[in-house]
Amino acid sequence: MMRALWTGASGMRAQQTAVDTISNNLANVNTVGYKSKTTEFKSLLYQNLQSPTTSANGDPKPTQAQVGLGTRVAATKTSFSTGIQQASDNPSACFIDGSGFFGVQGADGRTYYTKDGDFNWTVDGDGSRVLTNNNGLRILDSRGRRITVPASASTEKIVIDPDTGAISYKLANGKYQASGQSIGLWQFSNANGLSEEGGNLWGATAASGNAINERTTRLNIIKSTVNQGYIEGSNVSLADEMVDLIVSQRAYEMNSKAITTSDSMLETANNLRR
Repeated sequence: MMRALWTGASGMRAQQTAVDTISNNLANVNTVGYKSKTTEFKSLLYQNLQSPTTSANGDPKPTQAQVGLGTRVAATKTSFSTGIQQASDNPSACFIDGSGFFGVQGADGRTYYTKDGDFNWTVDGDGSRVLTNNNGLRILDSRGRRITVPASASTEKIVIDPDTGAISYKLANGKYQASGQSIGLWQFSNANGLSEEGGNLWGATAASGNAINERTTRLNIIKSTVNQGYIEGSNVSLADEMVDLIVSQRAYEMNSKAITTSDSMLETANNLRR
């Protein structure tokens, strides 16, 4: 009887994590560049009640009796499918069409990666205009440097080439001048190995592998393009999340019912001794 109590409790804990994950997806349905997550489970150890053996007459008994001891969360897997391309009033906004990530210089000096292309041009300490995200962190070019244009350049007239990411700005005479920089894009051999850092940022790990620079790599990868004036919405599907929420809720209730039933059976067994 006690086995059922612990098994039901493991199921409730696992389903609570699933509900927490769904809740986070729903909370970020309008977050730029957000990627939805799903909870995956795995079974715990099995207890052998009967092993494959032979009977007293020597007849084979090929089957065995095992009972599981519950479940646990194996992983929360991120879906990196591309979100909806949404038009933006921000001329500095960028949408990645492909598997690439933007590079961001964190406050700690480390390089992080993001799908959030809602960028802005701000004035840096040396007076030049530098491309940053909404938190003021610098966006990196293909060589891992900050992206700058002269202070005299109009941020409304900056053009980004969709194929190369090359940046050009308009001069006073109406001609465009190449800045000599292009927006950096990076890919990973296992994007699900990236660690969530908050603020729409991911960090590279041993599981994700090293970042692959799309602009300089010689590997045979499908390179991404950058569409200026658009942002990537979250890839959360409200319909799917609501269905998953109902399924997780029902599973939680059934595990709770298993615990209640086991407790009732234990009470009945205890009453038989009196």
